[in-house]
Parts: sequence; C-alpha cells; structure tokens
Amino acid sequence: MTSSTVNISATRRPKGRVLMTARWVVGHRDGRHCLLQNGEIVFEDGMVIFVGHGFDGEVAERHDQGSAIVAPGFVDLDALADLDTTILALDNHPGVDKGRVWPRSYMEAGPFEMYDAEELAFQKRHAFATLIRNGITTALPVASLFYRAWGETAEEFSDAARAAAELGLRVYLGPAFRTGNLVVEEDGSITTHYDEARGLAELDRAIDFCHRYEGAAGGLIRTMFAPDRIETSAAALLRRTADAARALDVPTRLHCCQSKMEYDLVLARHGMSPPEWLQHLNFLGEKTLLPHGVFVSGSRHIARPGHDLEIIHDAGAVIVHCPLVFGRMSGAIDSFSRYRELGIRIGMGTDTSPPDMIANMQIGLILNRVLEARPDACRSEDFFDAATIGGADALGRPDLGRLQPGAAADMIVIDLGLPHHGQVIDPIQTLLVAGHGRDVRSVIIDGRFVMRDRVIPGIDEAADNARAQRQFDKLKSLYPKRTRGHPPVEKIFSSSYPIVA
Repeated sequence: MTSSTVNISATRRPKGRVLMTARWVVGHRDGRHCLLQNGEIVFEDGMVIFVGHGFDGEVAERHDQGSAIVAPGFVDLDALADLDTTILALDNHPGVDKGRVWPRSYMEAGPFEMYDAEELAFQKRHAFATLIRNGITTALPVASLFYRAWGETAEEFSDAARAAAELGLRVYLGPAFRTGNLVVEEDGSITTHYDEARGLAELDRAIDFCHRYEGAAGGLIRTMFAPDRIETSAAALLRRTADAARALDVPTRLHCCQSKMEYDLVLARHGMSPPEWLQHLNFLGEKTLLPHGVFVSGSRHIARPGHDLEIIHDAGAVIVHCPLVFGRMSGAIDSFSRYRELGIRIGMGTDTSPPDMIANMQIGLILNRVLEARPDACRSEDFFDAATIGGADALGRPDLGRLQPGAAADMIVIDLGLPHHGQVIDPIQTLLVAGHGRDVRSVIIDGRFVMRDRVIPGIDEAADNARAQRQFDKLKSLYPKRTRGHPPVEKIFSSSYPIVA
C-alpha cells in the first residue's frame, strides 16, 4: 500500500545515540529472547543498534535504569480504546437484561450516539495514555458498539490518529463496522437486525481510511480492518473485507468463538460453526486476528465434534488470548498450552481497563495450569513470548516485540525489586509472580521517550481520571434506554452492599 496521504507528525526523536543500562535487559538472539545481566542497549533514529555488553561507540545520552528490566514493549492485539463498560457486568447478569443486548423497543425507536464527538476523542486519548502507562507500545484499539448508533466513524479515528501521534503510541487503526446487531425480544429470545447496505457503506469508508492513514506519523500509524463480531456480519461484508485486506496487506480482526450464543446463532443460520463458515468464505489468513477463540468444537464449552482448531491452524490465523476479561466471566481457552502444542499462533490482548498485560500473563498462566491440572503445563516465558513476539508476528512485524539490532526501539523499563515483589528470582518469573502494570516506569516507542518516571508529557492524569468518571457516569445513566423493560439504573446494576446515604 502507498504511504499516508494525511499530514500527521510525531514528536522529535532524541538526536544521536542513546545508551541504556539495567540490571536485566531482555535481548533477542537466535530467534528467542535472552536475559542479559547488567546489559546495555543502544538505539538511534528509532532503531536498536546494539544489545549486549561493553558498547565502545560514541553516545549522546546515557541512562542507567538501575534495578530494573529493560524489555520489549507489549503488543496488545485487542487494546481497549474506550471507557470500559464490561466492568459493569462483573456482578450483573444476564447480559440481555443488563443493557448488553439492544431491546426491540430501543431498536425501533432508533439507536443513537450516547457520546458526542468530543467525548469520543477524549476517551481514545485517555485510553491511549493508559495503554502507555501499562507498557503497551503497539496497540490495536477496540471499543464497544453497544452505545453507538451503528459502527464507528472515520472522523473519530482521524482524531484517534492525531492523539496516538501526539502521545507517541504505535497503533493499528480502523473504524469498526457491522451488518447488524443482536436484538432481545420482549419474550427474551435473541434475534438479529440487519442492514446490509449500511454495513457495506461503512466498509467502503474503512477502506478509504486505510488508503489515507496507512504509514502516517512516520509509520507510527498503521491501519487494519475491524468488522465487529462474526454474528453481526453478513457473508458479503466478510468476503469484501477479506478481499480488501489481502489487496492492501493489512490485518483484519474479527471477534469470533467468544460466546455460546454466538456459536449457536452462526450454526443455526449457516449450518456451520464460526471457523467453518469463515473457511467457507475464504476469510481466514495469516493476518486474521480472532479474539477470543474460546468456544470451539470439542472443547469443554462446545460438545459438538468438529475441526475448528484445525481450520484456524491450517489458515495460519491468530488467536488473541485475553485471559483476564474472560476469566471474570468464568471462561478461558481450553487451553493455552494445548493451542500451542497444536501449532496455533497466539498473541495477547487486554480488552479491558486497566490494560495490564502483566496481570493478563499471570492470570493466563494460572488458568492454563488449573485447566490442565498440572503445574508444568506452561511456563512464564510462554506468556511473555505471546505478549511480545506473538503479537508482533501476528502483524507481520519482525521489527517489533524483540530487542536486537535492526528492530524498532520500542522498549519499556520495569522496576524490579520493589517491596511488593518480595524476593527476586528470575526477572520474568518475578513479573509473573508479583508484578503489575504500575511497575512500568518509562516507555520508549520508536526511539522517543513517551513516558519518563510515570509522567506522560501533556497529560494531567488526575484531571483526565475525573473527566473519565463523569463521562462514564453519564453513559451509565443512559442504560435504561437500551435495556429490556427499561428498568431504572439501580435495578440494572446492583450494589455489593446496601448503600446508606
């Protein structure tokens, strides 16, 4: 694809070579990560030029990070660019009665935008800063369409591109689109409402967005296609999306195999499982990203026999594993180690806020071992690989997810040896025992320091948090309009204990 036709610039990189030292540097040699004790890393003009010990060249800056880990930044293939409404579902079920599926009355009244353009722009900038604070250096944003009139717009993603460039976050952007939406009828049954022409028109606008923004901000801004979910997409939409993605050589992300309801709807409508239908449509490929890949044939979730995992494997598609958000809802892939043994490509996503990739690795490891009932089912480095190399390779980016000469200078500094870490063992194992996203001290993306000592230039964290809370409270107050029976807010969302005014 040709480079971007829009003029967006990122901030300047430091001039000259920058050398960093740390107690541990996660380098990359012979196709895998390695741990360099008291290691050094040197970068210049956005690229890593040295990883090792005893660099003898001239440098413009030196930074000793002390008792810390310098590691490749995390690649988040399902990164929340939203104010997280999934947290409202923590103790409030079922979703059809809690505003997670549009009621027929709301559909007939005409869905409306519950955020204005300024609020949409703010939430993306706020989310991007939160991703940086948690060590995410490459992000593929995702947001809920439950409170949207239909899909996302190119205009809001123009704002998102500018915010990413200003903050220095590496992103893959593309407005989400869909053919239709799930609808809950008065009797509680689930149907769909489709508008194929509207979905195809949104796809056309997404294609135009890719042409205009691919490679913007010196390559920080890349593009992707984001059909929302498999059960809200018609065959024509998915076929045209796949054709466009192959022609433009950009990734496509489609939420798939993420619920029993979805699996049953696709099976009833097409006589095929979700992966079978995608194979039939020639949709799958090496840059097809599938969050969440949990409900597949032959798993503990789906008793139906079939070859869903074999289809995904043979196509070279990528499962995007988001263990934290799914664990909250009692789900998990069955299992991470089994998928790896089958040769299925796996990357990681956070899909919730806070977007703590370290917590996701911890929970993923625990869930995997519980499901397999053995402590040797997986190791810490298996998840660290998925959060770095796995995500980079899913995007076809051998320059990301690893620190070696010729790679992009995308790295994070993680404090090590803090009181809550207890006794440090192996640095990666210590992260998987006691680390969290707040341990990320500094972030470098494309050779730019986008966060130093937890400070992101131009961001007032306290003010933004307060604004986000006000915006979230406003959205929550609108839930009765799109909840079956239109109960008051306090009936939709329960309190843990009685509230005393």
